[in-house]
Amino acid sequence: MADRAQTDFLGNPTTATGEVLAAVDGFVAGLIGYEERAVEVIRAARDHPGSCLLEVYAGMLWMLAETNRAPEIAATFVTRAEEAAPGANERERMNLDLLRAWARADFDEAFEVALAIVETWPRDLAAMKIGQFLCFNRGRFERMLAIAELGAPAAADVAQLHGMLAFAYEELHRLDEAEACAREALRLKADEPWAQHALAHVMLAQGRIDEGAAFLEGASGGWGGLNSFMLTHLWWHLALFYLSQGRGAGDLVSLWDRQVWGVEKSFAQDQVGAVSLLARLELAGADVGERWSELGVHLAGRAEDAWEPFLSVQYLYGLGRAGREAEAQRLMAAIRARAAGAGPGAADPAWRQAALPLAEGLLAYLAGDPEAAADRFAAAKPRLQGIGGSHAQRDLFELIEIDALIRAGRLSQAREALEARRSFDPGGVPLNRSLARVYGGLGLDTLAAAADERVREALARRGAASRSAA
Repeated sequence: MADRAQTDFLGNPTTATGEVLAAVDGFVAGLIGYEERAVEVIRAARDHPGSCLLEVYAGMLWMLAETNRAPEIAATFVTRAEEAAPGANERERMNLDLLRAWARADFDEAFEVALAIVETWPRDLAAMKIGQFLCFNRGRFERMLAIAELGAPAAADVAQLHGMLAFAYEELHRLDEAEACAREALRLKADEPWAQHALAHVMLAQGRIDEGAAFLEGASGGWGGLNSFMLTHLWWHLALFYLSQGRGAGDLVSLWDRQVWGVEKSFAQDQVGAVSLLARLELAGADVGERWSELGVHLAGRAEDAWEPFLSVQYLYGLGRAGREAEAQRLMAAIRARAAGAGPGAADPAWRQAALPLAEGLLAYLAGDPEAAADRFAAAKPRLQGIGGSHAQRDLFELIEIDALIRAGRLSQAREALEARRSFDPGGVPLNRSLARVYGGLGLDTLAAAADERVREALARRGAASRSAA
């Protein structure tokens, strides 16, 4: 029997030793720190056959790719981990149970296993991270907090634990607690990216636009070595602050080219980040040229990818906007099938209640039928959290809905939505430009002029800040 007294760098019991232990530590540190080195676990599992935990972690990495093919690939690692399981300890075998449930799309069971792991080994932050990931994709933010809180007393010295707490609190709209946890993470590790990300969410939600932009600009020098998702997503967040500030379209499109889309074009999260930001740029009035066509080339392979609803609806929008009608219709058929209960695992009501009407609304919007689009968006909205994604990410769909309302002439509804948004983006340039347009259409010239004045003030502040920096 292998030596069971060995521990990983977080103090968790493991049978891994030597190079295998180094690979295990590298994966866990890379996973919770969003570092590129996490991918090295694939090679390590190949080079060191017979390690249950290496096989499990390699399978988990494939599952994090979030594609239809991921479960099939992960299943091969499950098989190899099962063969090595007799030499594993209880924690390692429970991580195998977690991967096994995840690969068969039993997300509830996978989370319960992750929860059980953290209850017994509260410093198993890899299991905690996967548990949070599973809940995030179902919109179950209270569970994200619950699993992180289990580890909080035992892992209070680990920056990434506080980053996980911070994001869970933010998604629960507990912004003061979120900021406090993010600040603690950054006290322990000044460049902890998930805490930076959580703090960016807080600042966006509170309308601290200039502060948020300055914070991320100051942090960006420490983003070397991050994986493509974390790197591009942090730049995506900075772009949201820039959009609110009314930065020039040329600068924003250039940021999309270099920092959001120009990093890794094959990964799911990078692709939807590119779709989301390009759509926002267009909604703000930017000319994006032929970028949809180039993005569509890479999205074409997603034409039947209905693994996660949050991803699928954005693939759909990108395919439709790129003019790839055949691929968009194939993906729409896959979404309808999931809504009807077909596909891996138990039927997820989020496909029927939210993803399907949202997808129908997106296609109607792209087809030039804003009235139908607005109706379908309204049907999806009450259950939209269930498709996954953060509040900031799903906000794209409200922006499209507002544009559909304006195009449909439903200006009173558009006004109501825009004024609600002013509570967290009072000086936002695109928002106030839309308000000026809406109030003008409603014949409320005084309010239209006030919205125009807010745009001028925001741009003047930005100009003054730029001159000061120069």
